[in-house]
Amino acid sequence: MYTILLVEDDNVIATKTAQFLKSWNYEVVLVKDFHDVMDTFFQCNPDLVLMDVTLPVLNGYHWTTQIRRVSKVPILFVSSAGDNMNIVMALSQGADDYITKPFELQILQAKIQALLRRTYDFSGKLNVLEHKGLRFVIEENKTLYQNQEIELSKNEAKILHILLEKKDTIVSREEMMNYLWKTDFYVDENTLSVNVNRLRKKLESIGCTNYIETKKGLGYKI
Repeated sequence: MYTILLVEDDNVIATKTAQFLKSWNYEVVLVKDFHDVMDTFFQCNPDLVLMDVTLPVLNGYHWTTQIRRVSKVPILFVSSAGDNMNIVMALSQGADDYITKPFELQILQAKIQALLRRTYDFSGKLNVLEHKGLRFVIEENKTLYQNQEIELSKNEAKILHILLEKKDTIVSREEMMNYLWKTDFYVDENTLSVNVNRLRKKLESIGCTNYIETKKGLGYKI
C-alpha cells in the first residue's frame, strides 16, 4: 500500500480527496500542523506528496524546496492557481506534475498512478532516518540538522546509520565494529573511538550537541 501525504488546508477538499484515495487502497496522511510540514513528512515517510500552493504560514513552494533537500519522492501540485507562472514555479522548485482545481478525482487518480509507476517501477524509495531533529538521507549520505548540512566520511556515516536504526537502544562496540569493518583481521578498538569522536565533533559543528551517549562498558546510544 502506498502512502500519500496530503498538504491541503481546505478541510472540505482534504476530506473528500482523502476519502476518494482511500477507496483506491492508498493510505492518506493529512497535515495538521502547517508550521512544520516536514515533521509530518518524516513521521509518515510518504511515497507521494499532494501539495497545495496557498497554505497557512508558508506556501507550497517553500515546503517543496524543503522536501527536495532530503527526498526524491514524487510531488504533485494541486492548486486553484492555474496560470503558467505558478505552474513553472512549482516545476522549477521540484514538483513532478501539476493539476488545477477544480479537478475530476479520476484524473487525479490517473496522475498519481502514473507518477507512482514512473518512480517506483525502476527505483526504490529514498530512505530517511530521523531522531531528535537530526535527519540522515541514506542513499545520498546527507546529514541535516536545523537547516544545516554536513558531510560525513564513510565510517562516520555507517556509525550514524546503525545508531539511528537502533535508536533508543545501546549498540555494543563489538556490534558496531563488525558493522563497520566486517573482517577477520583485528581492528584496534581505539579506531572506533576516534571515528565516534570525529562524528560527535561534526554534529556539534551544526549545533547537534550531546547526541551520541557513551555507555561505559556497554557501547553507544542516541
